[in-house]
Amino acid sequence: MPFELRSPGGLWLLGLVVPLVVLYVLKVRRTRLRVASTWLWAVAERDLLAKNPFKRLLVQVPLLIQLAALLLLALAFARPATRGGAIVGDHVAIVVDVSASMGAKTPEGTTRIQSARAAAINVVRALSPGADALVIEAGREARIASPLDRDPRRLEAAIERLEPTDVEGNIGRSLAIAADRLRQLPGDKRIVVVTDRALTDPEALAAVSLPVDVVDVGGETPNTALVRVDVRSGVDPATKRDQVQAFAVLAHHGKQPRDVFVTLRQRNVSEPLASRKLTLAPGERAPVVLTFEPTFGDRGTGLVVEVSPEDALATDDRGYARVPMGRKIPVVLAPSDGAPWVKRALSADPDVELLGATVAGLSTASVPEDALVVVEGACPAPLPGGDLVLVNPPAGKCRTATVAEPVERPSITSWSEADPRLRFLTLDGVEVARARKIETEGQADALVKTRDGVLISDVSSPGRTGTLIGFDVGESNWPLKASFVLFVRNVVELARAHRARGVTGPARTGEPMTVRVPPDVTAVDVENPAGKTLSIPAKAGLAVVPEVAHAGFYFVSWKGERPGSVLVAANLTSEAESDISPKPLPKASATLRVADAASVADSHTDWAWVLAAVALGLIAFDAWWLTRRPRVAGPTALAAPRLPDRPNPRGAG
Repeated sequence: MPFELRSPGGLWLLGLVVPLVVLYVLKVRRTRLRVASTWLWAVAERDLLAKNPFKRLLVQVPLLIQLAALLLLALAFARPATRGGAIVGDHVAIVVDVSASMGAKTPEGTTRIQSARAAAINVVRALSPGADALVIEAGREARIASPLDRDPRRLEAAIERLEPTDVEGNIGRSLAIAADRLRQLPGDKRIVVVTDRALTDPEALAAVSLPVDVVDVGGETPNTALVRVDVRSGVDPATKRDQVQAFAVLAHHGKQPRDVFVTLRQRNVSEPLASRKLTLAPGERAPVVLTFEPTFGDRGTGLVVEVSPEDALATDDRGYARVPMGRKIPVVLAPSDGAPWVKRALSADPDVELLGATVAGLSTASVPEDALVVVEGACPAPLPGGDLVLVNPPAGKCRTATVAEPVERPSITSWSEADPRLRFLTLDGVEVARARKIETEGQADALVKTRDGVLISDVSSPGRTGTLIGFDVGESNWPLKASFVLFVRNVVELARAHRARGVTGPARTGEPMTVRVPPDVTAVDVENPAGKTLSIPAKAGLAVVPEVAHAGFYFVSWKGERPGSVLVAANLTSEAESDISPKPLPKASATLRVADAASVADSHTDWAWVLAAVALGLIAFDAWWLTRRPRVAGPTALAAPRLPDRPNPRGAG
């Protein structure tokens, strides 16, 4: 049975052996007394006359008893233990749930992840002799925290490093990796899942062919969560001024009603902007709207929606967002007098700020990073700003498409109704006198088709939506149709949505986050909510943050010809993950067993108390030995003296 010292530092007590032995070899300082004769003290006299302060070590019973007691006490402080074999299997995969619910507090004041780490360590200590194990961190994605190993210290160190993340869990992916790693190994195999059972996919436990032991570290805990946060720009109906509207949805997972306050405040500011009190019934979902009037300096800054008082799971009590950039979007027209019909349609939108520039001066002009750029008669390669529209460019390569020679009177046959730029409109009756045929890289890039080829195509790049119109709209009757105004409005609304987000993907924890940057930027610095900064490469105007593990604000900055920064908010907003009560597990699987964390007790047999008890017994025996009274023999009866031999007088004669 494996033997180990759980606190090897306790062996420091063995250092007392040296002073103990020294006490037995040092000479005792004698007291001077006058005696009648020194004949009986000859040996003691020689000892006193010796110059060496040490005497010969004599093995004595008290010394042996004291050395044995000291050795046992040192071993007791080192906590010797033997490991049992409570977990059966030659190869064991320990899957530890690190999803957001594992950060919930227990009634004892600890967190579920602390209980999970303790239970996982007990699993390691309960392994059969010679068994090995691997540790898998189960969050949104699966990560191997420790490969197969027989060393319990390395396995326990990997478990101690596990921390909960603010993500919606997916236990199925971790189980698939665990089964795949164990399937190829010989011998008995087993998967141990340490979780609070607040799983979003509990049915995944029944899909594993290997035996699965579930160690439950959760419990029935109520929780109130923000499951949706959205911030938009609006207009105050009373004052007609710009207004920021924060929409939030709360979900109460509990059996008793609860009163909460929902507060809206700015990042790094404690004073609230708005607040509401709600009474939530058990299982209720309640929407709430908080508003305030922003100043010009508030645009792009962070907002925090907070639920108080705080409950067991703090992660979903806060939602993060940005103050929108406002309804008015800058649109740069190059040249400023080009595309008159497009200019007229843009000017009709009160939420458009129309700017002008030359085509050659676009790279040097002060073009806002979030502006919609409209270029007529050219296709310049470096283009600042956000989304773009290219109208009637010359023949040749243009972005991701190729503009061919012109065709006369192309007849429109179809258009992509699923594309947001062409929604709610029809191109029936639109006639074009002359257009350039467009050759696209793929069929999905064709937005408007004719019998002769593509008339309007998508030339988007990562993080930037581009639209290529292969004809002069003035040489068609399209501006006279309502569909033209709808098309321009759709393009502007799409650019406004991209501008409001500043990202091209969902800012949700557990998923990659994409950030739009200038095309010439090759790297960005990302500061996460914990204050740690990492460098992320950027390509073609897009930077991808691969792991968003925690909710909060991510500050993305970049350098170059046009340095800048953007604040991106990431939220958990998962109703399934915020329900932190244990979910029912599948019962149809014969290979699935559920155990409480207390039942997976520390399988060490601790011998420290036994050794300490024996040591105390030896100390007591030593005290008795030193204080005992010597046994004195009683007086011995003297035998009668033998009479001397005398001659027999009768025999003398």
